[in-house]
Amino acid sequence: MEQRKHRQRVWFVTGSSRGLGRALVTAALDAGDLVVATARRPGQLDDLVERYGADRVHPAALDVTDAAEARAAVEVAVNRFGRIDVLVNNAGYANVSPIETTDDADFRAQFETNFWGVHHVTRAALPTLRRQGAGTIVQVSSVGGRVGGSPGIASYQAAKFAVDGFSRVLAAETAPFGVRVMVVEPSGFATDWAGSSMTVQPVPAEYEDTVGLMNRRMRQSDAGAAGDPRRAAAIVVGAVRRDNPPSHLLLGTNAVEMATEYSRRQLAQASAWEDVSRSADFAEPYPARMPADEAGHAPRD
Repeated sequence: MEQRKHRQRVWFVTGSSRGLGRALVTAALDAGDLVVATARRPGQLDDLVERYGADRVHPAALDVTDAAEARAAVEVAVNRFGRIDVLVNNAGYANVSPIETTDDADFRAQFETNFWGVHHVTRAALPTLRRQGAGTIVQVSSVGGRVGGSPGIASYQAAKFAVDGFSRVLAAETAPFGVRVMVVEPSGFATDWAGSSMTVQPVPAEYEDTVGLMNRRMRQSDAGAAGDPRRAAAIVVGAVRRDNPPSHLLLGTNAVEMATEYSRRQLAQASAWEDVSRSADFAEPYPARMPADEAGHAPRD
């Protein structure tokens, strides 16, 4: 068992040029593994080849929105190292604007990367993972993909919710093949996610107290984001090496606190409405009395 835990793995990482993706590539290499690091411009990864050697890290061009490129990149990985043990869908970005004024093309473009990119790369790798009878798929999501409700980034969070639903089905379908799925849900980390990678559209005055406020919190904090991407990457590498990694891995104090509070609210609401919810079935008593409003007033008849 120990030999299995510490054997050399082959990683395939999207969005490797910077941020958490680059930190993951470095952490995997530092752990002794091999990496196919992908980016739209693979020349941005040349320094990794110089540092770790071409025998251990192989850059590959990949625009995740292109399904044909995803298949070609997976083929490159298998031809280079013979297998893929860990697939990391990390590529993603967010732009800021209210739903009402967001350009349709921008909304769709974000979704193409943040969801369809995951879909394309996962589908491209599945035949290899299935034939191997083993592998781990790591979906880099966000705590917002569990909790939601962040004004201004509707396309990004909608895509992350979609990734979670996709990944739950994926886990059920591929478990018989020995494939594992882990969704990573970070809170704010010191990467370029809210920097030059993010376009902030003009915020109408009507949305200044919601979208405007959220934008200021994300981009104008003197302290910066709390999360250390190097620590996060090392945690992911460690989790992948376990026999039973979590299906969902929260990263960061804010992620833990937000997810915990959200789960408490969900459970409380489901419990409060339980009788009403059950009453929709033929065999249950009907009608059921509605619970009191949150303000403490009894419901109107």
